[in-house]
Amino acid sequence: MCEARSCYDHLAGRIAVELAQSLAARQGIHASGKCDYELGREGGNWFASFGIDVARLRQSRRCFARKCIDWTERRPHLAGAVGAAWYSRLLSLGWVARRRDSRAMRITGEGSHELRAQFGLNL
Repeated sequence: MCEARSCYDHLAGRIAVELAQSLAARQGIHASGKCDYELGREGGNWFASFGIDVARLRQSRRCFARKCIDWTERRPHLAGAVGAAWYSRLLSLGWVARRRDSRAMRITGEGSHELRAQFGLNL
């Protein structure tokens, strides 16, 4: 649960916090006020390269990109429409997988490799 879990409809745990930090370092997202994120200079292209249509997400009624404080890490991870789309994409890529009867997630072998290669995460 501490490593990776779902938080409503987005990814949480150490993996989610480290992904948010990595995205910020790569100028994919940046803090926008106390509670939100906004796309950084590279954000539109970066999310598009992963098959996430941010223009469509902006048309949603829900918050675009929200900071969600992780209860184990006590640091923010990515929620809102962008966080939900990112979580869905990680599932469809097979980088994370749901565990039966739990919010805990499993990071797959491929996911571990790709998250290390593309984001510098050591999980």
